[in-house]
Amino acid sequence: MEEVDVGVKTRERGGATVRIARWSATHPWRAVGAWVLFVVLCVGAGAAVGTRSSDTDLATGESLRATRIEDDARLTAPAEENVLITSRSGTLDAADARRAAADVRARLAKLPQVTEVAEAVAAYNGSALLVRATMAGPADEADTKVGPLLDATEATADAFPALRVEEVGDASMSAALDRRLDGDFHQAELVSIPVTLAILLVAFGALLAAGVPVLLALSSVGAAIGLSALASQLVPATDVLNSVILLIGMAVGVDYSLFYLRRDREERALGRDRIDAVEIAAATSGHAVVVSGLAVSVAMCGMFVSDSSTFHSLAVGAILVVAVAVLGSVTVLPALLAGLGARIERPRVPLVWRLTARRQGEGRFWPAVLRPALRRPAATLTLSAVVLLALAAPATGMKLKLLDDSDLPRSLPVMRSYDRLTAAFPGTGSSLRVVVRAPASQAAEVRGALTSLARDAAGQPLFTTDQSAPPRTSADRTVTTLDLGVEHRAGSADAKRALDLLRGRLLPGALKGIPVTEHAVGGPVALTADFTTDTLRAMPWAVGFVLLLTLVMLVAIFRSPVIALTAIVLNSLSAAASYGLLTLVFQHHWAEGVLGFHSNGAIVTWLPLFLFVVLFGLSMDYHIFVVSRIQELVRQGVPTTRAVARGITGSAGTVTSAAVVMVAVFAIFATLSTLDMKQLGVGLAAAILLDATVIRAVVLPSAMILLGRANWWTPRLLARPGTTHTAPRDREPSPV
Repeated sequence: MEEVDVGVKTRERGGATVRIARWSATHPWRAVGAWVLFVVLCVGAGAAVGTRSSDTDLATGESLRATRIEDDARLTAPAEENVLITSRSGTLDAADARRAAADVRARLAKLPQVTEVAEAVAAYNGSALLVRATMAGPADEADTKVGPLLDATEATADAFPALRVEEVGDASMSAALDRRLDGDFHQAELVSIPVTLAILLVAFGALLAAGVPVLLALSSVGAAIGLSALASQLVPATDVLNSVILLIGMAVGVDYSLFYLRRDREERALGRDRIDAVEIAAATSGHAVVVSGLAVSVAMCGMFVSDSSTFHSLAVGAILVVAVAVLGSVTVLPALLAGLGARIERPRVPLVWRLTARRQGEGRFWPAVLRPALRRPAATLTLSAVVLLALAAPATGMKLKLLDDSDLPRSLPVMRSYDRLTAAFPGTGSSLRVVVRAPASQAAEVRGALTSLARDAAGQPLFTTDQSAPPRTSADRTVTTLDLGVEHRAGSADAKRALDLLRGRLLPGALKGIPVTEHAVGGPVALTADFTTDTLRAMPWAVGFVLLLTLVMLVAIFRSPVIALTAIVLNSLSAAASYGLLTLVFQHHWAEGVLGFHSNGAIVTWLPLFLFVVLFGLSMDYHIFVVSRIQELVRQGVPTTRAVARGITGSAGTVTSAAVVMVAVFAIFATLSTLDMKQLGVGLAAAILLDATVIRAVVLPSAMILLGRANWWTPRLLARPGTTHTAPRDREPSPV
């Protein structure tokens, strides 16, 4: 029979994915057991080794050099906590405030976590007192030891109810933010699971069919987090790594399973037995999953172009979770489908099951959406391209900025305290750190030069006049550092001018004539500027790298340069439109009430590069799945126009379900507390929504119909032996 012949030919082309699926399907419980063992080993190994993080993950260029000089000299500044004393209402009672300051100083001085407590300092307008406490031990461990200091501050606050006594510092803010992020991560996990399950229940109408993709995605995320802990021993992990693994893992894990399950279901509906259905699904959807996973991984490699270990960490985590999701889809998923057989459709949700049964055909919605592309492809392509370019236009005004303390959510009480601190003591906001390495014999001269530098900087309007922190010298007297307060927030144009002035004129002038080994300027202002510079430098190279490798890979897969170039153009258009939407939403204030954020007038510096590689990779999921279906029909002798119509309408249900899952998971991240997670969630959700609707149902069919037989042109160098270089002529009338 024709169907059997098609199935046999399909399986013959399946290669390794079919062989793996056949073994898994004929040994289902061995395959399931092997998968469970693999996941347990990954999680166990990750827990045993632990995750290695780095405090310099955002540092690049001169900022990174400054940090390394300090680390080599073991001169990293100790953590400091600030106790701010203000009036709850009216004018501050100076005498009462002095008594509160003495009380908190006495409490803090007794703590083993504190090495020094400074005298109270009054604000320039007398509205506040500030007590600084220096913590013992490494600064990167201070957030785990800050609890007793917070307790001491709270005790003083209780003893002086008329005053507001509150603690602010890197350690206390980090501890509060870590608690919030842990809660956010847990919330995202708890919400994403039932939401995904509900969407899949609507898609399949059966509990097991809906539950299998969720379980596979969760196990992939768990295994990838364990593997990322191992990988962090080589590439230190960034703070948001686990969130990104969850975000991408749930999306691709469910998508890959969904592609496979849908095809297996279709084949069983045609009367195939469970092994044949699994093999054909492996040869088609399974092959597309492997190719999609490879495309995502190739795209993620673009982040290695940057010098930042943040991008390296995100790339490693994303590649690991995609690889694990692909592995699960081509191994344990066929085993589950074969082992469960028809039971995969149980237990059925009565009403939903009847609705899904009715949706087995093409239905009316997607043919209606596709009709303009089939009837007037040129006009449809032009109009849709204009709309997407209009959406992309705001991206031309995109501004980049690393998040700093001022961008943390004000729902955290410590951040409201931070605002009061910076209002009373402006110099506690941003800073620059000068680091100088010189022979020990020059230590006194270097120290004198930096003291003079501090006086010169204080005379400049871009710097603060707070001179309370003298230069610090390492134990071996080879490294000296100086902190300079900056009047403006990191990421602002004025802060960048202060950095350029210090690096270009003030520091070289202060060190003139002194035989220093090396010098560098770091600190929050420099870190933001250097990271932005590195990202902007890396972006064109990363984009070019991703486009070139993706082009080569797609040409190798489809044997068609035209199909590959079309995919590159469409995915670039989708990414550009998402950039425009992101800029429109987050660089302005109109969406603040809807999404619960305060705009800082910029996009997080690392996001555009990360967003591009993720979107380019994930967009390939749908593109490869849909075009593979169209190509499969063309190979069966179906003319291109009819193959496009049947391929898109036939795969629309799967693509829609997969896109809804992705959009839902990404949208959950838009509800989290931090601005970077909100921007990431909105950017990804908007891009996938555009990609699965406008790109796949309007732009892609229009372009492929206009290209016609040219879609399938294969140079002789790329042609498989015994194949023709063109597709069948489009003699059939439009199917819609």
